[in-house]
Amino acid sequence: MMPGMLERLLLLAATLLIPVAIRMAFVLAPTEGKMGEVQRIFYFHVPSAEMAFLGVGLSALFSVVYLYGRRRLVDVMAEAAAELGCLFCTIVLVTGPIWARPIWGVWWTGEVRLTSTLVLWLILVGYLLLRQSAADREQAARWGAIAAIVGALDMPIIYKSVEWWRGLHPKVLKISGGGGLDPVMGQALLVSSLAFLLLFAVLFMARVRLGLLEEEAESLARAVDRRAATAGGAPAGGVS
Repeated sequence: MMPGMLERLLLLAATLLIPVAIRMAFVLAPTEGKMGEVQRIFYFHVPSAEMAFLGVGLSALFSVVYLYGRRRLVDVMAEAAAELGCLFCTIVLVTGPIWARPIWGVWWTGEVRLTSTLVLWLILVGYLLLRQSAADREQAARWGAIAAIVGALDMPIIYKSVEWWRGLHPKVLKISGGGGLDPVMGQALLVSSLAFLLLFAVLFMARVRLGLLEEEAESLARAVDRRAATAGGAPAGGVS
């Protein structure tokens, strides 16, 4: 089928591009003048943040569409996007302190960008917990939709926080003897972002496919229960 072929092509592209991104980040990109070698985590930290935003944005979009049309496929897509948003947001919160510790001397500060990112992560975790604790699939979809939309409202705060409030978070990267973002650094970031985007697409398609299989399994289980109830008891011989 075409979706399966597309997924395989994306997986192949991601598999080929990820080693290129790693080489560019650790070998080809120049060393940043002030932060040194630890700055190279930038090539994974920033794309992870981009994918976290993509996951939250897609989940909120699909959630709005679900609330309007109540289509199961859209809810599956919203859940898949939220899970990936949580995954990549976790990577952001792990790589950020690793980057910050040698530069700031602390693992964590209370600046707005870090705090608002943590809030987004908590919202995403809450999204997953709400869906697990819901009484049924319909309730899980409604609760999840609300949480996803609330999470999307936090994204502008994270994005603009460095401009709206002064903080330690870096704005401009400099190489030794120069200023601004070196062209090779920009290329490395672009390749890394593309590799992360391909990985996101592969994981998203796989998670949606899994969600649809779960839906089908639940439908079959309900059909068996209805047949058993109609027959006045469990089918003879049980269910294999």
